[in-house]
Amino acid sequence: MEFAFCDQEIAAHRLTKDEYREILRRLGRSPNRAELGMFGVMWSEHCCYKNSRPLLGQFPTQGPRILVGPGENAGVVDLGEGLRLAFKIESHNHPSAVEPFQGAATGVGGILRDIFTMGARPIALLNSLRFGDLEDGRTRTLAAGVVAGIAHYGNCVGVPTVGGEVYFDPHYQGNPLVNVMALGLMETKEIVKSGAQGIGNPVLYVGSTTGRDGMGGASFASAELSEQSAADRPAVQVGDPFLGKALIEACLEAFQTGMVVAAQDMGAAGITCSTSEMAARGGVGIEFDLDRVPARETGMTPQEYLLSESQERMLLVVQAGKEAQIKEIFHRWGLQAVVAGRVIPDPVVRILFQGQVAAQVPTVALVEDTPVYHRQLLEQPPAYAQSAWAWCAADLPPCSAAGLGPERPWSQVLQQLLGGPNLATKQWIYRQYDHQVQNNTVLLPGGADAAVVRLRTLGQPGPHRGVAATLDGNGRLVYLDPYRGAQAAVAEAARNLSCVGAEPLAVTDNLNFGSPETPVGYWQLATACRGIATACAALGTPVTGGNVSLYNETLGPDGQPQAIYPTPVIGMVGLVEDLERLCGQGWVRKGDLVYLLGTGAPISLGGSEYLASVHHTLAGRPPAVDFARELKVQTACRGGIRQGWVASAHDCAEGGLGVALAEACISGCLGATLTISGAGRWDEVLFGEGGGRILTSVSPSHQGAWEAYLTEHLAGEWRCLGGVGGDTLTIHSQDGSTLIQVSLEDLTQAWQQGLTRYLA
Repeated sequence: MEFAFCDQEIAAHRLTKDEYREILRRLGRSPNRAELGMFGVMWSEHCCYKNSRPLLGQFPTQGPRILVGPGENAGVVDLGEGLRLAFKIESHNHPSAVEPFQGAATGVGGILRDIFTMGARPIALLNSLRFGDLEDGRTRTLAAGVVAGIAHYGNCVGVPTVGGEVYFDPHYQGNPLVNVMALGLMETKEIVKSGAQGIGNPVLYVGSTTGRDGMGGASFASAELSEQSAADRPAVQVGDPFLGKALIEACLEAFQTGMVVAAQDMGAAGITCSTSEMAARGGVGIEFDLDRVPARETGMTPQEYLLSESQERMLLVVQAGKEAQIKEIFHRWGLQAVVAGRVIPDPVVRILFQGQVAAQVPTVALVEDTPVYHRQLLEQPPAYAQSAWAWCAADLPPCSAAGLGPERPWSQVLQQLLGGPNLATKQWIYRQYDHQVQNNTVLLPGGADAAVVRLRTLGQPGPHRGVAATLDGNGRLVYLDPYRGAQAAVAEAARNLSCVGAEPLAVTDNLNFGSPETPVGYWQLATACRGIATACAALGTPVTGGNVSLYNETLGPDGQPQAIYPTPVIGMVGLVEDLERLCGQGWVRKGDLVYLLGTGAPISLGGSEYLASVHHTLAGRPPAVDFARELKVQTACRGGIRQGWVASAHDCAEGGLGVALAEACISGCLGATLTISGAGRWDEVLFGEGGGRILTSVSPSHQGAWEAYLTEHLAGEWRCLGGVGGDTLTIHSQDGSTLIQVSLEDLTQAWQQGLTRYLA
């Protein structure tokens, strides 16, 4: 069969020649231009996961609390007492690279639609951001634009941004990562699904009008960024948070009537994706008339209608005869609402335009029977990884209890780490977010290892429970060892929840990687997925869904494509049974005792913030995660919090024990005098990183009960380091040497200036 389109046209839709031949086979004819566009977006990595789908199947997805797993707009977990939580993470990396404000803003709008499409009211937002070198002006522009876009949409729509993470590294230069997570509480008796049902039922288009903005956004998100990417600004959507707020209220009101059979937001691939996915998931077809779509521009072609990603739009399947009632709800909220289609028995998407059939494609071909690539996995780790693993701390200059030679005492090194943009306070960022709107935020950003939101539904004042959420990922560790690094991200997410007293429940993940078409890129992706799968199984935190963002690459100094660090971001939610028993990371009272849980956990300078910032070295291998120890340490921490013994808890993560102690001092506005033990290099003892360690503080009145509890549950894996008090952080070695002695004022000053000197 001859090609109806030239190679250039096929490539413009991000399709290969082999994929085009497969389209010809599926249709039994050549596609027209609109149909080619539909296949281009639906067969993109962003929509069909053709490179990652074989890897995602190994994730554990079931558990006693899982109500909805992968395959719907968001996952849903059972919180008990009649409450159900919907949550999901999405990326908007490439749009944010070329249009940072709108790219980030519409990323927030898109993830909120995933939540309320299920029938849940959004209650919280978190974000995970990565940027390049802050010395570069373009990076500062990107960072400022992304933060402003997130703040604009979240603040205007009235959903608090309660937590997240931000890191800077040259490997993200020009290709920032903008991952946004949202949580919502179900307000409908039944969870709203996306599968169309009921032959003859009307299909309603609701929300905003359709324009040419966001054209081909799904395909744009599935290709490498290049010098020509700036010309793809039309692929970046433009959001309206005020319409978004109206859409939330109108949809939830419509869902409460019980007249809505199915719902799907028009996100990636717009009308194409929403019609085909609703039809395929319901095992039916949809006939859709583009002439009925409210348009904001004139002269739009069928392909433009089908591929537009204009924001704040939804498709609803409504019970026949109930159209008027549903339309009235949306009109009352100032939104468009028209009957634009109907459910048909033939499993096809049939698109009408000006009285003619503009496109007709089997739903299976667009959604289910899509290309899948089983790529060959490297038999051995690539050379760069093997070389990194051969490094050891002995390759560093010698050090002593005094520091890195006479010129670099450990107090100075600690301040340098705290003053770097990765460990410094992110107040400049999160103060732009309204994190207290809805009045349910219990732990504010910057003061705890995870965010906590009060579980309050309409008409139920004074709840005693809360939901905790966190986002975690360390691209540097995953680059060095994708398996261990991905496991470490899952373990840290669970540890952060445990530090506030929450029981970890479930995971949503965002896989940010380079091209899977290179042997190294696929090895990183496949190995990291295996690490996530084993970690989630070991910790009992099933995966309810997520997002895959590949082809995150820019041109390197040599003009060749250079991938970002492979960066899986783990979003995890947990349940807080008693809001009266919560912990922040800062010391609470003078005189409290400081304990380290997990003293036997392996640590390393490999891949650490210290090695990168102080020695400008990327090498080593992260320690293997000991899940038995993780579970024991986290369970002990949660138990101490629930008993009311533990006053503060803080994970030892980036920067190791030294930075964790400094952060507890800064957050609590209290100093501490401590004694630590160790063998080998003092920089490894102070700044080495690894999982399974939590720093806690306890009142002397609880010392006996706490130590008896630790002896029973963490035999030999804990130690009292000293006490809280004064205005100085003083750390001694067991032989009496002073390792660190620095005033709280100097610590705080370094920590506060690390980011603002670039961005303020």
